[in-house]
Amino acid sequence: MIMRKSLVFVAMILIASMVLTSCAPAATPTAAPTEAPAKPVVLAIEHFSVIAGTTWSGAQDRAGKRIAEKYPNVKYIFRENVAPDQSVPFAEEMIKNEGANIVVGNAEFMGLPLAEIAETYPNVYFASVIASDLSTKPNFIRFFPRQYQALYLEGLIAGALTQTGNIGIVSAFPCVQVIRRTAGFVLGVQDAAKLLNKKVTVYVKYAGNWYLPADEQSIAETLVDTYKVDVLTQQTDSGAALDVAKAKGVWFVGKDMDIVGEYGWSDTNTVAVSFDTRWEVIYEKMVLDYMAGNKTPDTILFPGMETTMTLADGTVEPTVDLMNAGKVGIEAISPKALPLIPDSIIQLVTQRRDQMMKGEWDPFTEHAFVSNGTGMEGLFPAKDTVVKEAGVAPTVEFMLSLFNFDLLGTTILD
Repeated sequence: MIMRKSLVFVAMILIASMVLTSCAPAATPTAAPTEAPAKPVVLAIEHFSVIAGTTWSGAQDRAGKRIAEKYPNVKYIFRENVAPDQSVPFAEEMIKNEGANIVVGNAEFMGLPLAEIAETYPNVYFASVIASDLSTKPNFIRFFPRQYQALYLEGLIAGALTQTGNIGIVSAFPCVQVIRRTAGFVLGVQDAAKLLNKKVTVYVKYAGNWYLPADEQSIAETLVDTYKVDVLTQQTDSGAALDVAKAKGVWFVGKDMDIVGEYGWSDTNTVAVSFDTRWEVIYEKMVLDYMAGNKTPDTILFPGMETTMTLADGTVEPTVDLMNAGKVGIEAISPKALPLIPDSIIQLVTQRRDQMMKGEWDPFTEHAFVSNGTGMEGLFPAKDTVVKEAGVAPTVEFMLSLFNFDLLGTTILD
């Protein structure tokens, strides 16, 4: 009897428990955490020149557009033809009226003044291309791509193409930026000449500035007519040297942008190859740091072919690469030029490009730096001075601010 009462009591408790449970309100599901909206960024680029029809500012304008296309929270604005005395007023106007929080000067001579207002606007990143000055502040970033890597590959191609043994460079003026870029090209030419057992001379003649079309044309004509150059390239910004190459029937090697595929300048019957600079790789680094609230971003950016960016359409781009008529790498070599280049050079271009993409090889580490006894006036080492041994990596400081001499074997014309 006691046992039966106990069982009834337990049953009553279980029934009561079930009733209470069924009457209890359903548990409210926990809402998924809402992701904070991305921080708005206004990327403002001050272009030292006009944008239309230029490879330098044109490539950087394209970079700004590509960044904005990839990141919905990024707006790209710009000013063009900016002189040094305009960079600060334009920057302050864009900060005040358009919310600019990353302001870039795309040339050193007009980008450096931005450092003057960096402390006034601690929540803004300022940035400038490096020509030779390496001054920085916590929010004043300096940058340049390792274009010399692509120029080395161009030098291999140019050295293989020349039949006269004479290659000409229409150049701006002797400065660290120009000398470094020329050095990459010259090393490629010399490696090709050694591999093919032929003598090749690289002639450089200066115009005195970046954009002097009449002078650039005259220099290019002199190089072809007097020095029998059959491959022309340039370290200037007008299309005059390309026009001369087309008129004279010699090969042209382009710089800074795919001039055939991007602008339709000439065609692959004249342009053997170009290299393309993807400034967006550098700008993406700044944008991501800013969005992350990084108060101590890297202030010296010097990326090469091993550093890439994925565009909005999924295309993966290295900082610099061979590019011509919309094609990249070996495929960028003109179909007309390709049969004229020995397989040994094609294989070397392929190998070195692949190694640089992986960060395993660099022409400036591989080769010795021996002075030609020419360079920036009054500053360069004596001829035959070994400034850097082969196999030793030069410092970033040296490459960006101290490379003030031409490499042995470069012929500088008056």
